[in-house]
Amino acid sequence: MRVPKSAAGAGTAPAPVRHGRGWYRGDCHLHSLASSGGELTPEQVVADARAAGLHFLAATEHNTAATHDTWSRQADGDLLVILGQEVVTRTGHWLALGLPPGHVVDWRYGVRDDVIERQLAEVHRAGGLCVAAHPHAPYPSGTFMYPYQGFDAVEVWNGPWSSDVPWQADNEAALAGWGRSLAADLHQGRWRPATGNSDTHLKGQLGVPHTVVLAEELSADEILAAIRAGRSWIAGSTAVELSFTVSAGDRSAGIGERLATGGEPVVARVDVRGVPSGTVSFHTEQGTAHRAPLTGSGAAVVEWRVSAADSAFVRVEVRHPGGHMAALSNPVVLA
Repeated sequence: MRVPKSAAGAGTAPAPVRHGRGWYRGDCHLHSLASSGGELTPEQVVADARAAGLHFLAATEHNTAATHDTWSRQADGDLLVILGQEVVTRTGHWLALGLPPGHVVDWRYGVRDDVIERQLAEVHRAGGLCVAAHPHAPYPSGTFMYPYQGFDAVEVWNGPWSSDVPWQADNEAALAGWGRSLAADLHQGRWRPATGNSDTHLKGQLGVPHTVVLAEELSADEILAAIRAGRSWIAGSTAVELSFTVSAGDRSAGIGERLATGGEPVVARVDVRGVPSGTVSFHTEQGTAHRAPLTGSGAAVVEWRVSAADSAFVRVEVRHPGGHMAALSNPVVLA
């Protein structure tokens, strides 16, 4: 977890939970009894996270830091707990991740008050990350009315909450909006990565979905840096595995990275596990560019060719036979 420099000493950072570069799975939007609708204690959430095989959590209670101390005490062994807040405003919710202990971000405003930039800057000064949460949530104040400018990422996949449907129309709308913006954002030199989180309030929701990040180590700073850079993909469960690389000649790049193609043909390669009889699709600035079926075992390697002249990026989606999302990636940027 992140602590203020005054508490840790100048230049001192908390020791990582685990050393070494790797893919780490985590859920960055969850609640305990301290949040409206929450039915679990922090201890219960952490126990569920360990049972599910997650590596990190971000505690994001509604507009309070009252449970920060309790959440901090759960951060031992092999699980990282990052402190945060779901900032519930009158015209949309957003996640402040990586807050100092006890820090509360103001929530008493709406889009017409023109103060959101100041609140984002406050979190950024503290070293935190700002994520637009469930942009199309179908309830009062849940729909995100602020511009994405100033936010570091967009939560395109939010959990079922009180529904038993793992992929809903509001997620489809959020994903479509984010996907449409990628080409324009890349042209302007700044794109916002996608994240996915469970928004856990009830038993059985944790990790559905969660974000899988490529970080230099399992520490708050490195996990947040990986999310900010887009070195991540979203999984509907820990049973789903995905590897996505793009190559041109002897050069290759992974999710969230940039590939200098040199004008050579580009080969996009995705390796999927855990989605029996599903479908993998490749997406570019021209939309859905290629689809391929997965085997009945759910394990397959699919390759597809594209060029930088045709698109500035390639990303992938993996869906179950019924069309519900199983996994989706941030893009590989083509240059």
